[in-house]
Amino acid sequence: MKKSIKYVSIFILLFGSLSSIQAQGIASSLGLYVFPANNQDAATQEADEMACFKWAKEQTGYDPMNPTVYQGAQVDRSADGSAVGGAALGAAGGAAIGAIAGDAGKGAAIGAVVGGVRGRRSKVVGDEMQQQANDQAAAQASKDAANDYNKAFAVCMEGKGYTVK
Repeated sequence: MKKSIKYVSIFILLFGSLSSIQAQGIASSLGLYVFPANNQDAATQEADEMACFKWAKEQTGYDPMNPTVYQGAQVDRSADGSAVGGAALGAAGGAAIGAIAGDAGKGAAIGAVVGGVRGRRSKVVGDEMQQQANDQAAAQASKDAANDYNKAFAVCMEGKGYTVK
């Protein structure tokens, strides 16, 4: 008994959400305006919109009711030796400055610390910039998929005698 109630509840939930889209009009939920250029009545337009909704979904692989989630590739933020490389460069520079000042060893030590911090900081900044670029690319892919779907829907509706903008 509980299983049948569960399945009925799921059916009502799914059917209810689809009905709410139909009530407001599929085209308007997509941000499109559809004009019945051949004097189609509301029932015909609703049926045509549903057919085009399904067709566009099949053609593009995108479902506006359950949109694909695109995520930017995660950047490897693990240590990669940039701090060590920065430390080596800093030590060399510090040794040269320390030699002029009279204590090359102290200058090299200070230079190594400063260079290591700079090297690590540089990697962190670079990683963050790369992650932002990856996230922006994912957002653009999501937008492109939705636009492709809208184009397919519009083409279908125009083929059925509607003007779509």
